[in-house]
Order: sequence, then C-alpha cells, then structure tokens
Amino acid sequence: MNFTIVTPNLNYGRFLGECLQSVADQQGVEWEHLVIDGGSNDDSAEVAARFEHASWIQEPDEGMSDAINKGFDRARGEWVMWLNADDRLKPGALTQMLTVLRKSSADIVYGNWDFMDADGEHLRHVRAPRWSRFVHVHHHCFVGSTAAFYRKSTVIDAGHRLRVDFKYVMDGEFYARLDAAGLRFEHVDPTVAEFRMHGENLSQRHLGGTRDVGELLEAEKQFSESRAVRRAYGVTLFRDPYLNGIIDGLLWILAKGWKAVLRLRG
Repeated sequence: MNFTIVTPNLNYGRFLGECLQSVADQQGVEWEHLVIDGGSNDDSAEVAARFEHASWIQEPDEGMSDAINKGFDRARGEWVMWLNADDRLKPGALTQMLTVLRKSSADIVYGNWDFMDADGEHLRHVRAPRWSRFVHVHHHCFVGSTAAFYRKSTVIDAGHRLRVDFKYVMDGEFYARLDAAGLRFEHVDPTVAEFRMHGENLSQRHLGGTRDVGELLEAEKQFSESRAVRRAYGVTLFRDPYLNGIIDGLLWILAKGWKAVLRLRG
C-alpha cells in the first residue's frame, strides 16, 4: 500500500465531507484513510458513513495529537500523512507525490499548499522553502502538516509520535525532534493540499489583540509551546528567560531572512 492518510476529527462534520471526497477522488495509487474521531456529537459519523473508503474509528482521546498518534499506530502504508478534517487534498496530489517519493531517500518529504477560506475559496499559494532547522525553530514552522509525508519504516515504525502535551505547535515540535534525531527532510514541488482558514483553527484561535485575561492565558499557552521548542532545539544563551527573549527577537529576524534565501535557492 502506498499511503496511509490520518484524519483527526471532533465536531467538524460541516467540513469533513469535503475532506473525505478529496481523498476518494485520488486515482492511480493505493491508500487507506483512517478517520480518528474523539467523540463528535454533530453529524460527523453520518458524513463519514457516506464514504465507503473511510475507516471510522471513534473513541475518547486526549486531544488532536493523541488522535493522530492513534492513526499512526494503525498505519499500513509505505508513506503516512495527516490531513485535517477541515482540509482537502488537491486533485491528483497522491499520484504526483508518489512519483517524487519513489525517487527520494529522505524520511520526511513535504510539498506546497494553498490557503482557502471557510467556504473553500482560494486565498493564496504557499511555496515552502528548503528545510532548515534554524528557520523552523527560530522563525516559524514552515512545513505544512497537510503537505508532509513520513516514511513509515524510518519515522512511524521507529516509534516517533506527536507529543500529547502539545496542543498547538505539535507539528513544529515533531519536526524539530525528527531533525535532531538525524532524520532527513526534503522539499518537493507538488502542491499537495488546501488548508482551510475559518477562525476556529487551533493555531489561530488565540491570536490578535485582547484584554481578556482568560484569552491571554490561552494565548500564552500557545506561545509557550513555541518557546519550549526554541529552548530544546534552538539557540539558548542565558538562563534568564527575558534575556533569551531578546535574543529570540534577533534570531527571528535572521531566520526570516535566511528563509527568503532558501526559497530562492529552491
């Protein structure tokens, strides 16, 4: 089997049909699609039942990272990816990716993606740069999770999983940890998926100005995950967190510039 696609879901029935249809439309490859549901009380089960290809697994979990890990545990495909319930694969994406994956010796291979709005209308195209742990850690996670493929034999079978205690930046920590473990990343040209921006995305939910202390606390939890990634996998010069914050700002500027160079280099 060429691919395993893992889709975590919780009450995203309004988008799930588009996600499942985008997978059902893939031709010329062998794949399995595991939908890991944490206990939805909307119409998600009814939506999934309309798609014979989808394997519906519903059981309690500890959040999105745990749900994805459950899919990784069940994966049988040579290459494994996760596709969020509100996202879509591009037509022919898996056929294009299989062509380049067969030529690759990398462990994690990632392509490009598009952003779309809540109604599925195109917003903008994103061409990812070549891999750099420095840019990834000190600027931002630039590998689209819905456009990344993991070699089962070296990533999944080796026991690499998302950290369940990460709720927002689980992909960023995962990729930094894989790089630190010596696994190899490769960027390829296909545009793989469409990432939906609708205001309820976990990574976007707490951004923006607010004076509400509860919202600020949730935002700090999100930002603290990124800081933990920088401290664990990036440059840390001081024990004092405020001094490290100053250095983080300078490194962010340098990493942003280097990201532009990497994109130009292809």
